[in-house]
Amino acid sequence: MSLLAVLSGCNSSNPSDSMAVNAPTAEAVSPVVQANCPGITILDANAVHRVYAGGGNDPAKLVYQASLSDTTRSCSMSNDTLTVNVLAQGRLVPGPLSKPGRVNLPIRVTVKDGDGEIFSQVTNFAVDVPAGDAGTQFIFNNPNVAIPNAPGGASRQTNVFISFDEGGAKAGTKRGRRG
Repeated sequence: MSLLAVLSGCNSSNPSDSMAVNAPTAEAVSPVVQANCPGITILDANAVHRVYAGGGNDPAKLVYQASLSDTTRSCSMSNDTLTVNVLAQGRLVPGPLSKPGRVNLPIRVTVKDGDGEIFSQVTNFAVDVPAGDAGTQFIFNNPNVAIPNAPGGASRQTNVFISFDEGGAKAGTKRGRRG
């Protein structure tokens, strides 16, 4: 008789009826709507940063030149903040007066929603200048660009900009939402 019970369990329309003693129950999965992760724009006017010995802009006194060339990003979202991880590829080329060592590149990340600025931060990003005439590539990363979150992520007018800061702002400067 017990053999018939096992065989009938194998023919059940729901196989888990006969086999499961403590089978885990499937939890309902809610659909996830991807938030708007704003793109990154390199500001052409400040995509190149040059440092000259003694100031000025004499090519014979160029110490180094750095440029930003490509970007990517990823976003994570909480109830009230969309956090953008900003990455940018760059290149540093030594000039005629270059010396090996470490330099700090002032890289600014700014977020605007329409005409209003909602985030701005300058990072003094360290890059090692190689010996000789060969340049070097670098990857800048700021994983903490915080944007006030709305349902569905940042608005479609939110834009992230990256550039070299030529204004002499202090590193780490953050600005909140302007009204």
